[in-house]
Amino acid sequence: MTSLLLAALLAADFSGIWVGTIELPNGRTEDVSFAFVQKGSVLSGKQYDDMESTPIVKGTVSRDLISFVLVRQEQAGNEINQTRIRFTGRAVGDAIELFREREASTRSGSSAGAFLRNNVRQGFKLRRLR
Repeated sequence: MTSLLLAALLAADFSGIWVGTIELPNGRTEDVSFAFVQKGSVLSGKQYDDMESTPIVKGTVSRDLISFVLVRQEQAGNEINQTRIRFTGRAVGDAIELFREREASTRSGSSAGAFLRNNVRQGFKLRRLR
């Protein structure tokens, strides 16, 4: 019982609205925001951008570690692809240090595999809105 209580006290609380900026390889920046809902070791919520929101799938929390996946539609030339993007990171002080990387992409029309363009592992920080 004591170890369970201690583990619960050491676990980070990721629930809330978090915002940050990602520096893109082309020198531009992208604002990102997430609404996280944490229930024990399960993480849910959404990522928000200018025009839409994307639900979090397969979200987990273990102490100060966070991991989740987004499945987004991305345009590649004349095609629309469904792309799985994995986010992993950890709580550091009052911030979350996250990394994102595209895992896989399929063509929406045929479900055939699609080439992952600009598949760069990107790191960034999020701050909780108060």
